[in-house]
Amino acid sequence: MEFENIKRGRVWRFGDDIDTDQIYPGKYLPLTDKTEMAKHAMEGTDRGEEFLKNVKTGDIIVAGKNFGCGSSREHAAIAIKGAGVSLVIAESFARIFHRNCVNTALLTFELKEAKEINDGDIIEVNIDTGEVKNLTQNKVYKAEPVSELEKKIINAGGLLNYLKST
Repeated sequence: MEFENIKRGRVWRFGDDIDTDQIYPGKYLPLTDKTEMAKHAMEGTDRGEEFLKNVKTGDIIVAGKNFGCGSSREHAAIAIKGAGVSLVIAESFARIFHRNCVNTALLTFELKEAKEINDGDIIEVNIDTGEVKNLTQNKVYKAEPVSELEKKIINAGGLLNYLKST
């Protein structure tokens, strides 16, 4: 599964310290079907209902600092990806959440200027270079590109698939 080098989508803007219980509330932990899990992505946020009604395949989440803090549940990354989100950009990520994203094949980028990107903006991200173009505001930013190992894991569809293929 080779991903496209360029991702383009509409932005869903979230703030600082969005924890895994907001991303995927604990009451849904017994669910194992990824389609069902996706129906609860971002449900615990103040925009959860709006997000779930209107998110489209290819949309992009942009957040502030410490996105994915809290528990180590990988359900959060699985639900976001299942909802159709192509990638997540944040000022910073909780370390274990970032790792869970790689392991479940969800792209993430740290961008210190993430707060300059507004809800509804259309952005384009070059996976290889880390270049983030805000097409709405006509601005360009530079995020850290995805490492070669992370690309291999994501291209394989996640860590388990990658390990099976090596």
